[in-house]
Amino acid sequence: MDLSVVIPLLNEDESLPELCAWIQRVMIANNYSYEVILIDDGSTDNSWEVIEKLRSENGCIKGIRFQRNYGKSAALNEGFKAATGEVIITMDADLQDSPDEIPELRKMILVDGYDLVSGWKRKRFDNKLTKNIPSKLFNAATRAVSGIKLNDFNCGLKAYRKKVVKSIEVYGEMHRYIPVIAKWSGFRKIGEKVVEHRARKYGVTKFGLERFVNGFLDLASITFVGRYGKRPMHFFGLAGSIFFLIGFGVSAYLIISKLIDFSFSLTTRPSFYIALTTMVMGTMLFLAGFLGELIARNSASRNSYLIEQKLGLNQHQA
Repeated sequence: MDLSVVIPLLNEDESLPELCAWIQRVMIANNYSYEVILIDDGSTDNSWEVIEKLRSENGCIKGIRFQRNYGKSAALNEGFKAATGEVIITMDADLQDSPDEIPELRKMILVDGYDLVSGWKRKRFDNKLTKNIPSKLFNAATRAVSGIKLNDFNCGLKAYRKKVVKSIEVYGEMHRYIPVIAKWSGFRKIGEKVVEHRARKYGVTKFGLERFVNGFLDLASITFVGRYGKRPMHFFGLAGSIFFLIGFGVSAYLIISKLIDFSFSLTTRPSFYIALTTMVMGTMLFLAGFLGELIARNSASRNSYLIEQKLGLNQHQA
């Protein structure tokens, strides 16, 4: 199988026939063996009936139907599990992504050697106030935190080497950060391609402004898990120690001042209570790191690592 096209969707019954016909034309023109995996994320329209009809007309089309709406990340994760192609392409179902980009994206993976290629919708047809400006802020923050030089992290049109999607897990609302997840998993050949962005032809957008608030919270979460997931004490223990030592130092200074000058009052000084509070916070952070370390050391994935190759090992050792 050359290509797997993974398409999460919610209430897109109008666009699906046109999208699948377009993908089919591209695949036939380039002589690709392919599959299209449509993941119905709890649609309330006729999307599943349309998928069943498309499947009866084209055996390359496959479908997954959720019992209820779980979100785009869950749909992508199930699509990645089901995909069998050497290159996996993801795109949205609303016809704003062009299937004509597929051949070049495939080339960048197989010929140019990228692990992941993200589309960049340089010219957008979205509302500037509700989408374009917040998107630029979101992308700038993600670049600064992750160190990945992409202009459009949230573009639904992406291409992956097969081993990438089989090595990562996408959950919650982490689909925005798949390049970051891939980087933390050791896939560092991440590229970008300017792609066409088309105006929405059918339906309405399924995302609101709240996605940007959730997005920044997810960024903090994934950054922490990526860096300290297997060693939480290095984060909480260090922060706790710093807080405790600062509070202890201030407290020691105030106590020594009291011993030197008995007229010196401790309880009337705000710094005394701030120092005590800082020591308590430091102790709590240290304990949080200790508990996190206990959980991490008893986790089933504590020694789960992605191994690129092994040499000179027999089957038992491997």
